[in-house]
Amino acid sequence: MTEITFSKEEKEIISKRVQRYFNDELDQEIGQFDALFLIDFFAKEMGGYFYNRGLYDAQAILERRLEELSETIYELEKVTEFRR
Repeated sequence: MTEITFSKEEKEIISKRVQRYFNDELDQEIGQFDALFLIDFFAKEMGGYFYNRGLYDAQAILERRLEELSETIYELEKVTEFRR
């Protein structure tokens, strides 16, 4: 698996949210450097779990859609001596 990376803009947005969370929920202030360090830690150590969950969810959706498509195609079949 390739490393999970974020653009500079994404990191800024995530960093501000982490800082806000620490301030609002934990009553602690952390700086941008600490927030970015925490983001990198979570991306490296736990990002794979979230990434894989996204893949599993996408695969489940795709399987449902393929099943629906198969049923739709079956409904379009014409009656023949093989299908009555």
